[in-house]
Amino acid sequence: MIRTQIQLTEAQSRKVREAARQSGVSAAEIIRRSIDRYLEQEAVATPAAEGRLSALKVVGLFRSGLHDVAARHDEYLDEAYMSRLDR
Repeated sequence: MIRTQIQLTEAQSRKVREAARQSGVSAAEIIRRSIDRYLEQEAVATPAAEGRLSALKVVGLFRSGLHDVAARHDEYLDEAYMSRLDR
């Protein structure tokens, strides 16, 4: 194991010690379990990963009829923004 020093608020420290006492394990074990649980949840549902997956689902679903979007995407975006401003 790697020793890591962290700073907790008094309330956090009190809650960790109480959880450790109730569980019959060390405060360090409570902190390790909490970190593991956090990391597992983040790996499953990070907003960035969800956003990427959502974007990938629509790739190729729509056709614009334009054949040079990859080369002229900035121009098309400018046109779209300007037309919205003109409303």
